[in-house]
Amino acid sequence: MYNILKLNKIAEIGTSRLGDNYNCVDECDAPDAILVRSASMHDMELPESLLAIARAGAGVNNIPLDKCTEKGICVFNTPGANANAVMELVIAGLFMGSRKLVEGIEWNKSLKGNGDQVLKMVEKGKSQFAGPEIKGKTIGVVGLGAIGILVANAARALHMNVIGYDPYLSVEAALKLSRHVHTVSNLDELYAQCDYITLHVPLVGDTKGMINEASIAKMKDNVRILNFARDGLVVSGDIIKGLESGKIGAYVTDFATDDLLGVDGVVPLPHLGASTPESEDNCAIMAADEVKQYLELGNIKNSVNFPCVSMPRTGDVRFCVFHQNTPKVISKMLDAIGGNVENMENKSRGDFAYTIIDATGANADAEAKINDIDGIIRLRVL
Repeated sequence: MYNILKLNKIAEIGTSRLGDNYNCVDECDAPDAILVRSASMHDMELPESLLAIARAGAGVNNIPLDKCTEKGICVFNTPGANANAVMELVIAGLFMGSRKLVEGIEWNKSLKGNGDQVLKMVEKGKSQFAGPEIKGKTIGVVGLGAIGILVANAARALHMNVIGYDPYLSVEAALKLSRHVHTVSNLDELYAQCDYITLHVPLVGDTKGMINEASIAKMKDNVRILNFARDGLVVSGDIIKGLESGKIGAYVTDFATDDLLGVDGVVPLPHLGASTPESEDNCAIMAADEVKQYLELGNIKNSVNFPCVSMPRTGDVRFCVFHQNTPKVISKMLDAIGGNVENMENKSRGDFAYTIIDATGANADAEAKINDIDGIIRLRVL
């Protein structure tokens, strides 16, 4: 029986896929795996029993990745599961930032009680909420992952000119991108041409505060910026200065930080990007499947700290080894196992590697011998 700890509400359509051999609970001292959405785990004591963490969503900034890697805990995310939900909200944000829809609705509400005069008041005051159409305008999509590609393609369908930037664009992702999307190799070129800029990158050292006074100065006047990725990508004070000077026409964000609330030109949404039943179901299904594959077979897909390795099971016993990426470790493991190796898969990621070995007739003391090898972080025998 595997114990699965849920730190947030996880859609039952996902947990039900785990089967009768899984005990999914809200409290557990020795879980084999954790399912989490937004709960912060940075101050959590990670039990020795913990083998995997699956984040029902794309971002993993609420999970202590370095600590997990040191302890041999595999961390998964669910890329693409909420992509359509976020894309739809970004498109809504385009209209909200252009046509001042939110401001107009709030102003309309303030007219309550004026009876027959309301329609006349609306006609007289509506000009203050005028804004441009998006057709024919240029939008820059920074980050062409699962969400960015959907946004770029949707913007093209709305007859916008689209410029994309992603230095890590994969061949697989590029094939999904509309042929009408123009890609550039540096952000300055994108900044200079775009009427709208939408951010779809992770929050890492290189992207933290990437929208700041210096980058804003390179943008077109009255640029409209959309941020449905992470609040730390922008320097809020510089956004406010840009709005006050007129350099920025609007800032639409899914991250309503205190300093931005009440600022003219800011459209703050309450982190609604993945808040659809379809998205929550998709994330729960993918997270549950990742955990099940890893716990039962050692197979890894969509890990953010382990290499992704997966193969059908053969042989009598399977050795799943997370280890340092150093010379001769694999040969030492094979010597320790002995017997006949039926199949093997190894991949590395930086200083670390993950190896699956299926064997028949392995030495009885193979597990102990592998654990004695320098560089072994965690071994599972299935």
